[in-house]
Amino acid sequence: MKEIIRPADIEKRSFEIITQELGGRTFPAGIDLIVKRVIHTSADFDYADNLCFSEDVVARAKEALAAGATIVTDTNMALAGISKPTLSKFGGKAVCFMADPEVAQEAKERGVTRAVVSMEHAARLDGPLIFAIGNAPTALIRLHELIEAGVLSPALVVGVPVGFVNVVESKELFLGGETPYIIARGRKGGSNVAAAIINALLYQMVQREGF
Repeated sequence: MKEIIRPADIEKRSFEIITQELGGRTFPAGIDLIVKRVIHTSADFDYADNLCFSEDVVARAKEALAAGATIVTDTNMALAGISKPTLSKFGGKAVCFMADPEVAQEAKERGVTRAVVSMEHAARLDGPLIFAIGNAPTALIRLHELIEAGVLSPALVVGVPVGFVNVVESKELFLGGETPYIIARGRKGGSNVAAAIINALLYQMVQREGF
């Protein structure tokens, strides 16, 4: 007979299995929960090796979230996956400009992707900005250009687009740079992974603050 597991225990059991299958591997505090939540979301243990973190990125990301950061996504799927109730506890919000008619029109006129124009629009927002990019490498490339030009200084770039064209190259732009980053090297990633990383940070903060 199959064991009946209560809904509330399914996630707990899943994380126990992940910990067990990692075979004793350990990660720095804060990073471990991000790695495990991404594996939980994707059922892909390659992320234990693919995820790259800049120095002190978890602490810096939490500071930005505590200051009411705006999270900018490159898909409505990632936007939907982020826990807005948890984010709102810290005065933050999440936005996506990809479906904005003005963005679509400008992209068409300029012959660029909507992701490019979306990043440019997001650069005009006030306050700390966190970018969660899970789909469009052109978004990452444009972000890097804006950063290099001094137009933008993100509190965090989560760069996990999935695919084949310019995906690997766009991620490599950030590795070793000064902008805080969480990058999934290689072709793997996705909107669900981007949302999982943001949620892992938020859930850690909720536990810390005792909400």
